[in-house]
Amino acid sequence: MTTTFMSVPTQRHTKSRKRKRRATKKTSSPTLTICPKCKRPVLPHRACSFCGTYQGKEVLKIRLKKSERKARAKEEKERKKDEKKSKNIKKDEKEEIKK
Repeated sequence: MTTTFMSVPTQRHTKSRKRKRRATKKTSSPTLTICPKCKRPVLPHRACSFCGTYQGKEVLKIRLKKSERKARAKEEKERKKDEKKSKNIKKDEKEEIKK
């Protein structure tokens, strides 16, 4: 009958040797980019968890509180009105140039 034994270290590892070995296993903090729409930090190549945009397009629908939804809807309405006004002004300028 043969018996096998587990190997046992012959000498104790010093604190410095142990710490040198563990020094290479340090984790780094994640690289963050800034969302162009809401200006919050976001992991690169991922959709923003706050506003739901990725590369300038809305790809996620984020569920908001009722008060926040109303505020966003109001902002969206105002933005659309401003866009219409700017388009009308541009049309008027083009007509004046043609005259």
